[in-house]
Amino acid sequence: MAGNSQRRNRRTSNKKGAQVGSGGKRRRGLEGKGPTPPASARKGHKKNRVANAQAKQAAARRPAPRRGGVKGTSEMVVGRNPVYEALRDGVPAVTLYVQQYIDNDERVRDVLKLAGDRGTINLMEAPRPELDRMTNGLNHQGLVLQVPPYEYAHPEDLLAAADDNHEDPLIVALDGVTDPRNLGAIVRSVSAFGGHGVVVPERRAAGMTAGAWKSSAGTAARTPVSRVTNLTRALEGYQKAGLTVVGLAADGEHTVEDLEELDGPVVIVIGSEGKGLGRLVGETCDYRVRISMPGGAESLNAGVAAGIVLYEVARRRA
Repeated sequence: MAGNSQRRNRRTSNKKGAQVGSGGKRRRGLEGKGPTPPASARKGHKKNRVANAQAKQAAARRPAPRRGGVKGTSEMVVGRNPVYEALRDGVPAVTLYVQQYIDNDERVRDVLKLAGDRGTINLMEAPRPELDRMTNGLNHQGLVLQVPPYEYAHPEDLLAAADDNHEDPLIVALDGVTDPRNLGAIVRSVSAFGGHGVVVPERRAAGMTAGAWKSSAGTAARTPVSRVTNLTRALEGYQKAGLTVVGLAADGEHTVEDLEELDGPVVIVIGSEGKGLGRLVGETCDYRVRISMPGGAESLNAGVAAGIVLYEVARRRA
């Protein structure tokens, strides 16, 4: 009897009192973990190793990215005459905005014809308030031309252009030239005398705006311009590539006519008309040359000075 009572008590005790739970662990453990990933995605699996090897081979076959420079910013040309001149002079354009109910005079008709002849410019009609907003209240006279960002070249692309033509590089670098018209004129001279491009710094210098395009008389379409964050470093890179860096300065130790190094691969550095070359840029130059001026003028416009030196280089290479 005693044994039966003990067994009965044990069974009863198992049913009484608080039960220690699993905290939901066993239930979570039974939950599914989603579909089984394919063998090629399971780390350590033979098919995963094969897939990784194939991906590496594909990356090796992929062509290297093309070198490229920075992009400029989009620009708006406003006003009937400025828009007409920009289109006439070949300035690149994306969209021509025309005010609704604009007076259709001769200048407007000329602008519409030039834009239509290109065949690549979008024509958009917009209300006057919208054009006022786009131009920040400028006197747009009902016509606004959107110029796309200029795609600057990489400094090494200028060397590649010379190498493709089997020529010694002839590059012009500008230090502190802030007038876009001067930049456009220099691009035009570089093109005329067989140069391979122009280098400008990003800060405190003119960029390839619509004004520069106009002054280049269309040569900006075939003469690359490179924009660099540090002009001194870019010049040092050209020196390592075997180019002689020649700075143009009113107090230069040599004259343009006498410097033999202009016959070979060269970078001609031109400073601003008022301040000339900056200190670091001047110290980086291998030579500093001056232009002989019997008339006694103190300095020359940057575009004119560039044309004289480029002519001398082209004369020697002819």
